[in-house]
Amino acid sequence: MNKPLQLHVSDPKLAKYHHGQTTRQMSRASIEALSGHGDPGKFGRMFAFQAPLEVPDHALQDLAMAMIDTDPEAKCGDNPHIPAGFTYFGQFVDHDITLDLTPPEQQLADPLATRNFRTPALDLDSVYGRGPDENPELYVTDPATGRVGPELAIGVAEASPDFTGAEVAEMRNDLPRDPATGRALIGDPRNDENLMVAQTHLSFLKFHNAIVAWLRDRGFKGDDRALFTEARRLATWHYQWIVLYDYVERLTEPGLVNRIKHRGRQFYRFRVRPYMPVEFSAAAFRLGHAQVRENYSHNRIFRPGGVASGTLANLFFFTGLSGAIVGDRVNEPGLTNEEFVIPGQDPAAFPPPMRTLPSNWVVDWRRFFDFGTPDGPGFEANDTRLINPLLTPTLHTLPGNPEGSMEAVLPFRNLRRGVQLGLPSGQSVARAMGHPELSEADLSAGADGSAAATHGLHKETPLWYYILKEAEMVHQGQRLGPVGATIVAETFLGMVHGDHASFLWQRRDWTPELPRADADTFTMVDMLTFIDDINPVG
Repeated sequence: MNKPLQLHVSDPKLAKYHHGQTTRQMSRASIEALSGHGDPGKFGRMFAFQAPLEVPDHALQDLAMAMIDTDPEAKCGDNPHIPAGFTYFGQFVDHDITLDLTPPEQQLADPLATRNFRTPALDLDSVYGRGPDENPELYVTDPATGRVGPELAIGVAEASPDFTGAEVAEMRNDLPRDPATGRALIGDPRNDENLMVAQTHLSFLKFHNAIVAWLRDRGFKGDDRALFTEARRLATWHYQWIVLYDYVERLTEPGLVNRIKHRGRQFYRFRVRPYMPVEFSAAAFRLGHAQVRENYSHNRIFRPGGVASGTLANLFFFTGLSGAIVGDRVNEPGLTNEEFVIPGQDPAAFPPPMRTLPSNWVVDWRRFFDFGTPDGPGFEANDTRLINPLLTPTLHTLPGNPEGSMEAVLPFRNLRRGVQLGLPSGQSVARAMGHPELSEADLSAGADGSAAATHGLHKETPLWYYILKEAEMVHQGQRLGPVGATIVAETFLGMVHGDHASFLWQRRDWTPELPRADADTFTMVDMLTFIDDINPVG
């Protein structure tokens, strides 16, 4: 058994440590883990010996209320360097790295998640679940023999009107669903939370199946199990490549991932297994909240100037987890059609209960990723919003909470979570990294900065707010600043490198194998082009 280490700690705030232990209670292994030289378990800290920032709730409330975009439709708030599809790709990635498939009995046996747990990895287990043997419901099954094949199941979007007198045909463009309940039969139910993350998940189901067909066309030798295994490897490795080189480098800067590979990770370090850094999960990777738009041009039907915009409310409505895709609702006999539609739509178009996605809400990917599509009548590509401290109103104050409740204010929840987890200030992390700190003038800029300065938070700043403000001040909100970029890039690179099934571990010099526009890389546009299902609605 490791004997406790006696540390000289001058700041009593440092008592807020891993799993609530003080430095005098921590074992040598725990201290090594927290300092980046061991395995802390599921969660750990990149900057374990930086003092946690303590901020009273009333100060966080004032700052949070100022973190709202008062002109969410303004073009000057758009970020033309990052297409809007990456907002929901980021949510899909977040669910992939935070999905824990550890059996409950193992979780109970190891409540601190130091031994039996699933490490954060970019392995698409949100798509594949536990595989064909343990989750056969996720896969195509031969109805005659009951034999599970190598393809993933795809759902059908039901035929629906396009409001011009024509009909959008039925198409295989929904998640597979339980016909009785409308529940999505997928590895991670959270991916049916909103329509865009659901359609992103669907694209990866189709990606796997397209790889299966591609391998067959190339004369793959082996049985269905071998075919599945090879298709999963290719899908996962190309996904990892997309995350590192198409996604992370848009958020940070081109070439950063390879520079970190060359010099080595300096702050996100571990002996064997990756862990989830709280500086990443509770601060840096919450940048996606700033990128969400109030309205989207979703397809030719639902767009600004069309039947209705692709509002955030609509994106949540047409889902099974958050919205109106449900089963028979036998316990709610009094529901009417009007309760299942949004303003401006024909109630008869969506008779309850909806058991699948209407085909007229299938995404047009050209509007969410840059395919170089020329502008035309009714066509508008969606940018993300700038990375800054201002959240769009619908996301800033969430529905479903009592009016006036601060629990409904998303920035407050994020800020308070950072304090509860004992995150250090942004200035502390910048000093630990050797990066220049933002000036007090920068951190006081704008209405949000003024609210921060009122409580002295321009001197010692909550890490999440600091990272958003750093992006705004250093790169005009188009990408992360040095603190945020380092945390995000090192964490994702470490997760891939720490996965022994990843391309970085198995074949460090690997490059993409599937058809692509540029021989040196593979992007989301390449993936969607390979699927050949870019704009099904037409």
